[in-house]
Amino acid sequence: MAGDRAPNGDKKLGIGIVGLGWVTHEHIKGWLKDKRCQIVALASHSRENALAYQQKYGLTSARLYTDWEDLMRDEQVDVVDICSMNHLHVPQGIAAAEAGKHVLLEKPAAIDLEGLRRLTATVEKAKVKSMVAFVLRWSPYFESVREMIAGDFFGKIFYAECDYYSGNWDKWLAGLKWTMTKEKGGSGILTAGIHAVDALRQFVTADPVEVFAYADNFSKVMEWNPTVASLIRFADGTIGRHATVLEGNCNYQFDVRLHGPKGMLINERFMTHYLPGQTDLASFPTIMANTPNVEHYPFDKEVSHFATCVLEDRIPLTDLKDAVKTHEICFAAEISALEGKPVRLPLG
Repeated sequence: MAGDRAPNGDKKLGIGIVGLGWVTHEHIKGWLKDKRCQIVALASHSRENALAYQQKYGLTSARLYTDWEDLMRDEQVDVVDICSMNHLHVPQGIAAAEAGKHVLLEKPAAIDLEGLRRLTATVEKAKVKSMVAFVLRWSPYFESVREMIAGDFFGKIFYAECDYYSGNWDKWLAGLKWTMTKEKGGSGILTAGIHAVDALRQFVTADPVEVFAYADNFSKVMEWNPTVASLIRFADGTIGRHATVLEGNCNYQFDVRLHGPKGMLINERFMTHYLPGQTDLASFPTIMANTPNVEHYPFDKEVSHFATCVLEDRIPLTDLKDAVKTHEICFAAEISALEGKPVRLPLG
């Protein structure tokens, strides 16, 4: 392992970051908090951009690359953190794995099924650790809901909704126009709504087996369909529903609804059989995921978890093998909306 010494005397994990954009700031802050790690390399197509990040975060010893392939060859890099545009995740992830680097990928891991298959096969062959950055897995709110489910607050969940609403993309994403294209962004459900799809899989642990969806593009701001409504059937019979709406004049909202025989939950409000005298929804104060500003998201917990998995040879919470199931729901929704019929999972 590369880098200086960690507090326990071991060499620090050498972190190389590819793609220096909006979300990268939070990744860097997270890595800097973990004393077992050292950012040793940054890659950006613009040297001026790389210098700006180096100076902002005091990464004076980090090597700067304008060709991401050069970073993959850097022997001091143990982990490649990929924060680039969506369409680059597959070639960069494959190159990192082939170079023997562990791979942390911002979502989505891939923008098409063929790319996802190639990436997964390469990572498995290389026997490196991988993780897709579904950062909300470490959100205090989602951790609380998982604890409530484990504590039998609701009984076995038989119906679950997780929705992602975020309008006015033409205004607040003015500097990220690439996300709105099919070539580089992929689709709305992959660019944004995938977080809510992954949330469904947090709360319903059975495998998804069928998806039916409608989709359309009402505002014509994006190349892909920004409005998608999906029904998901799980192997244990649970019914899931997901909506992604990324157009129109609406504020950002991440909604969760769960129903079981012993209780129910709507965002931070709930009913449970543990409170027999309950006559209305109770609530618990928490940090909701109700802003597109990612500064309050738990990236420090995310990257620390991945570092622990690398150092202690553990399976990451959202490794590629698991994340494939989330991505396949998204791909199946797109196929279903196009063909007008249910799509069985797993995809062939």
